[in-house]
Parts: sequence; structure tokens; C-alpha cells
Amino acid sequence: MEFTKMHALGNDYIVINEFDGEKVKNKEEFSKKVCRRRFSIGADGVIFIQKPSSNNYDVKFRIFNSDGSEAEMCGNGIRCFSKYVYERILKKNPLKVETKAGLRVCELEVEDDRVKKIRVYMGKPSFKCKDIPVKSEKEEFINERAELKNPYLKEVNITAVSVGNPHAIIFVDDLEKIREHLDVIGSEIENLPIFPERINVHFVKVLNDKEIKILTWERGVGYTMACGTGATASAVVSNRLGFTKDKVLVHLDGGDLEIEIKDDGAYMKGDAVMVYDGVMFREAYEG
Repeated sequence: MEFTKMHALGNDYIVINEFDGEKVKNKEEFSKKVCRRRFSIGADGVIFIQKPSSNNYDVKFRIFNSDGSEAEMCGNGIRCFSKYVYERILKKNPLKVETKAGLRVCELEVEDDRVKKIRVYMGKPSFKCKDIPVKSEKEEFINERAELKNPYLKEVNITAVSVGNPHAIIFVDDLEKIREHLDVIGSEIENLPIFPERINVHFVKVLNDKEIKILTWERGVGYTMACGTGATASAVVSNRLGFTKDKVLVHLDGGDLEIEIKDDGAYMKGDAVMVYDGVMFREAYEG
């Protein structure tokens, strides 16, 4: 089976072109197997490119995490997806993409027929508990205290938001202290009972009113070097709480993203990289 390995800010993906027909039936099990590092190709997730369900879209985006779960959206993943589609399938710009989170519009900066950067309309964020979802009697879950059981961090203030998928934003003064025990702290918050569909977790340090730095624990994946929807969610929450303005440079372990917040929603801008094309043998996904 042919595939392309891509990354966006170190978030890496296996891209499968199914635009002319389905190649993988059991995508959950397939994704778990091929994403295993050292045992198969290895990746944070698998992206499938498909024909859209209606003429309202140009192409359909599906993404599965390394644990086999399907995500509603992925900011880094959709930039890789858009670059692949433009350079190899459809010369459409902007590109109207169908996702489980709804329409996403990708504007492409092209030079010598190569996509250099992608600006993605990420939709209008929602703070409503029913949209995220969060089990709470309150309409919104903003700066709410949660008690933890791990020995490293006993309580946190969480703001929850959906940008097509769920995010928990936690502001801290020292990211490195969190990093030392991220696997324990991140996993506990991801699986708190108040988040029935689990949640992506981001620890955020405000640098100034135009810059933030984040550390990410991604639902179904674990630590990742970058998260596009997480960067968007972090900027949106930081703006909502009055820490930053409507244009924010987000620093992640894998690089930087530009986030802009407008009345109609949030916009994310960054690059994506094609690493290599390959052919995987059956042992990679059937063994």
C-alpha cells in the first residue's frame, strides 16, 4: 500500500490517498498498527483523503489517532492534508474541506506550484459545556478548579473550549515543572470523569499580550510537539480571559503558529512538510 509521510511542526502523519476509492476498511485497527513506532512506520496519526459527501466541499478529511480513535479535526493534520491535495490531486485554492467538525476553508500560499503556508479557517469556538462536552451544571466551564489525584499537581484551573474538538486550557507559570511529569498529569486530566469523550490538554504560559507558549498532551496520542487545534484553543482562551490580543504567536515544541481571532471565528496559519513517499507491506498492518 502506498503512503506519504508528512509532518507539521513535528506532529507526524501517515497520509493515505483514498480519493479514487477506499483502500483501508478497518481504519481503527489499521491506524493502531501502522502508528506503532519501531514496529511499523510510526506516527501520531493517519490521515485519509476521500471524496466529499456533497458538492458543498472539494474534498473530505478523516484522521485517526495512534490509539485508533477518530478525531473530529486536527489543525496540524489538515495543513498536511491541504498541501497534499493541492500538489497531487486538486489545484483548488481556497480548498473547502469536509471534516467531522464541519466545513474548514484552507487558503494556500503557493510558490513555484508548491504550498509554502496554509491559513485555515478553524470555525467559531464554543465555550458551551454541551458542545465540548463537559459534565457540568454550568453553561460554560471557564477557569473552574479541578482536584487531581496524582502526586505532582493536586489542583488546576481549567477552561474548556471546543474548536471542533475538545480542549482543556490550563495557565501555568512554569512549563518545565509540568513537563517533568506530563505523562501522569496529562493522562489524568484527559480522562477526568467530567470529560465524557476525553479531552486534549494544554498547559499555557503567557509571555506577553501577543505571545504564548504551550505544552500539549493530545487525546489518544499523548505528548505531541505541536497541536494546531490546541494552539487555536489556547489563543482563544487567552484572549477571552484578557491575557492576549486578537493576534497571537503561539510557540510550541515543534515550532510556531500564527492565530488570529475574528468575529466569524479563529484562523490558524503555518506550514507543512512532505517527508517521503513509501510502500508498506502487509506485515505492517496485518501482523
